Amino acid sequence: MNANQLQVYLEEKRGVIELALADLLDRGEGIPSRLREAMAYSLLGGGKRIRPIIALCACRAAGGLEAPALCAACALEMIHCYSLIHDDLPAMDDDDLRRGRPSLHRAFDEGTAILAGDALLTLAFEVVARDRSLSAARAREIIAELSAAAGDRGMVGGQQADLDAEGGEISREELARIHSRKTGALITAAAVTGAIAGGGEKELVGMMRAYGGEIGLAFQIKDDLLDVEGNEKALGKAVGQDRRGGKATYPAVWGIEESREELKRAVVRAEAALEGLGEEAEPLRMIARFIARRES
Repeated sequence: MNANQLQVYLEEKRGVIELALADLLDRGEGIPSRLREAMAYSLLGGGKRIRPIIALCACRAAGGLEAPALCAACALEMIHCYSLIHDDLPAMDDDDLRRGRPSLHRAFDEGTAILAGDALLTLAFEVVARDRSLSAARAREIIAELSAAAGDRGMVGGQQADLDAEGGEISREELARIHSRKTGALITAAAVTGAIAGGGEKELVGMMRAYGGEIGLAFQIKDDLLDVEGNEKALGKAVGQDRRGGKATYPAVWGIEESREELKRAVVRAEAALEGLGEEAEPLRMIARFIARRES
């Protein structure tokens, strides 16, 4: 699979995810119209959909069909979307733009944005629990992985550690710990839950956990670099926010050149984690490379 083929592949899988997300959002009855509108504004407002795509690819690499992983993949995107809504709030990163449009709290209001994020987070667990293509045992495993990745030991804990580190000096090791939770946990969960949905054995799930950890690191380093040297139009948001907010980032702690080198090493380690898997894992290898060269 070359780079052009990967783009076609990603577009195809993005389309599958978009349709599934819209369908899941439409199933809910009794949702206040403004809340539903706010949820749709953020959830269906574009994005790379890289986390759900990783889940689908991991399911395939485990030898499964994509269908059992689709609800888990959508749940991952809902959790990711909720985190972006809350990150953009004035009490957090105070961002006015997201994906080239006003952030949800700017397009609606802060209260509605908080509630829309809360609703997406809880909907994520509901769609997995109600997924009839999964056995009860696999659904429980997936919910446990998503809960750990999103909660106090994962993304939320990482966000708190990130807030605590603002304006101070931290070590490279502490920076890695922060971002392994803040960004890496949910990306790792994408690979792991996809493998579980596909019926992967313990060894393969372990391989996906190692792979996810490395591409989660790569994703964060690239995000940090783009905030320094990215194009605002391509990113759909302002650059330089991390520096102005005193955030702990890889360029700030490692320097730009060393950050680029660590990004390359993370991709190499991610591919090494898939050693022994055949052609079915090729999309995962290509995604690792894509993450390192993306411009948004």
